[in-house]
Amino acid sequence: MNIDADERAERIRREVVGWPRVTPAAGEYGETDFVVDGRSIGHVHGGYQADIPFPRRIRDELVAVGRTGPHHVHPDSGWTTLYIRTDADAEEAIELLRINYDRIIQRAAAPARDRPIGAAGRPAAGR
Repeated sequence: MNIDADERAERIRREVVGWPRVTPAAGEYGETDFVVDGRSIGHVHGGYQADIPFPRRIRDELVAVGRTGPHHVHPDSGWTTLYIRTDADAEEAIELLRINYDRIIQRAAAPARDRPIGAAGRPAAGR
């Protein structure tokens, strides 16, 4: 990894783990996963690439406006891939992770009565 990529990786990690309830976790491919209450908001492969999952509707909107791209391995999923080549890309990765973080925190804060109901009559898992 070069110095710029190292600095970008550290900038992203430092910012994201500073948000309440975010913990970093090492992934099996050397990535740093950012986890909120047991749920991944995305991960970075050093300062080179950010992979972030979104509901398909949000993913499609972000890709359509050019903020990120389809996932490099699973392009038809809700996952996205942002290649980090500049400091501006690193800032974009932070903003995209924040979108996902805010979405998950808001969903967790919603009263159970406002969540979708699963087949068992309880709020659907992961919602």
